[in-house]
Amino acid sequence: MRILLSTYGSRGDVEPLAALGAALQALGVEARVSAPGDDEFAALVARAGASFAPAFAPVREWAKEMVNRSRSASPEDRARLISGQAAEIVARQYEALTTAAEGCDVVVAFGLFPSCAAARMVAEQRGMRYVLGTFCPIWLPSQHNRPHEYPVHPLPPGVTDNRLLWETDIRTKNALFGEAINGHRASLGLPPVQNARDYVYGDTVLLACDPVLGPWLPSDLIDAVQTGAFILPDERPLPDGLEAFLDAGPPPVYVGFGSISVTSEAGRAAIEAIRAKGLRTVVAQGWAELSRIDDGDDCFVIGEVNQQALFGRVAAVIHHGGAGTTVATARAGAPQVIVPQIGDQPYWAKRTAELGIGAAHDGPVPTTESLSAALGAALAPETRARASAMAGNIRADGAEVAARLLIELPGKSSR
Repeated sequence: MRILLSTYGSRGDVEPLAALGAALQALGVEARVSAPGDDEFAALVARAGASFAPAFAPVREWAKEMVNRSRSASPEDRARLISGQAAEIVARQYEALTTAAEGCDVVVAFGLFPSCAAARMVAEQRGMRYVLGTFCPIWLPSQHNRPHEYPVHPLPPGVTDNRLLWETDIRTKNALFGEAINGHRASLGLPPVQNARDYVYGDTVLLACDPVLGPWLPSDLIDAVQTGAFILPDERPLPDGLEAFLDAGPPPVYVGFGSISVTSEAGRAAIEAIRAKGLRTVVAQGWAELSRIDDGDDCFVIGEVNQQALFGRVAAVIHHGGAGTTVATARAGAPQVIVPQIGDQPYWAKRTAELGIGAAHDGPVPTTESLSAALGAALAPETRARASAMAGNIRADGAEVAARLLIELPGKSSR
């Protein structure tokens, strides 16, 4: 049996699929991961022991360009940008996945909606089984939560019935992505789909997040199975310089915003807020290329490192609220401050605050004062105790659960 795992996104999208690939390989199933062709992702998949098939383009520069174009665009222009990019992604990713799917029996798709649509079409053309996956419950139709809002497609005011709002979501996704999907289907000689969302979602959806951090309440609007988060074990040692910094004083505060291109002012605000608490700082450069703000010896700058080893040795973690960083921090028992920017990040910030294991920053633009207040809440004894106590409740077997499920699911093709 050979399974193709497909995504188009940042490290937070790729590393979980590498973990799933490793779990499948351990069960004797050949796993092939199709992800953006950035060198860091190829190395990540290799570390997991799976084979790598590049997606249609590397993602880092593409993502920066999209963010820059969106920042200065009107809502109408952002909507047009989404639809235009969707057509390009569907066409180019379909071509990449057609090659990657050679000899595969199943395709499992995560990441951007148009990329998943391309995966569904490849499965349909080849008669393969198709499964969609997601890392956060808010993306799935449910009477318990509202849909995500898109530019120029606000949710109707005054409507509180989530079932009706999810009906609106069908029309929104048709408006944004329907032309891209059906245009490519026409080029393949396939009939149009009337409901782009449900076509891409398919039958059974894998919800790959921890049930404590992001619980799924059963919904009759979709068939979803919560597996737990996909976590790739990491045995890499920390760099010698970082080890020496950690050993030279009390636990520092980690600051990192992953693939989010925050401004340098956000990094400055974080360092100043940490200093105000009398603590040292470990700064992760990330895609924003954050760095120190002066020559002070209380700040150490790192690139990509083993977060599983590092987070157990810090006083707190300040981050953007990506699903992977949130679960890594929770597993380490460190309190966290989430400064949410986009997508599902506000959800993880809210959940962290509700669980009492950290603080949610109010809004995406931090100041020294606002971060100082949030960090103070995270460092409070009761928050630290709660975070430490909850660490043992975070599951580490989500990838294994999903791997067994994929093997056992009925062999229904996408045709």
